[in-house]
Amino acid sequence: MSLPNQLTLLRIALTPVVVVTLYFETLAFRIAALAFFLLAALTDWYDGRLARKLNYVSKLGNFLDPLADKILVLSTFFALAYYGIVAMWMVIAITARDLVITLLRLYADWKRRPVVTSASAKWKTASQMAAIYLILLYLILRAALPNTAGPGWGTWGEWDGGLSVMMQAVTWITIATAAQYLFENRQHVRSLALACVRVIAPGKLAK
Repeated sequence: MSLPNQLTLLRIALTPVVVVTLYFETLAFRIAALAFFLLAALTDWYDGRLARKLNYVSKLGNFLDPLADKILVLSTFFALAYYGIVAMWMVIAITARDLVITLLRLYADWKRRPVVTSASAKWKTASQMAAIYLILLYLILRAALPNTAGPGWGTWGEWDGGLSVMMQAVTWITIATAAQYLFENRQHVRSLALACVRVIAPGKLAK
């Protein structure tokens, strides 16, 4: 297996480590969660660059790389939602988007007309990772200053409100990229919808 794909698998392997460290509310574990997340995010940047530099681009890599991103981001978001740090509806909306687009991608690959990753989708992933990074920094501050009303430039309540607004923006960006994908690949969407209908109600369709 090529080195870029090994780095992608490392990103997947680091995901449960990030999730587990988030369980503990001590400062050391908060810092560890941020460190492991940054290491995983770094592999996302480096594996793509290395694949292009060494001409290691492959179908396996093209499939694994976005999958690893989704596993890392969604697992971390679900952990944050479970612990009440972000709203669960936002995480569910982000997850639903990724499931729909992944299904569309798999279908397009099966039809030998693969979907090209758009620039907006890359910005979507970047915004999600940046949001997680800022949330983890916030958790470190909360752990480092547990007996104060805030870090000195705003109360914790104001920070909570700011993080909520940020996550709403990330969620709507994610939904907007889904709408763009579906519109740009509407032929695949129609074809996939017809295929699903044939499977669910073949008799009615025949009539």
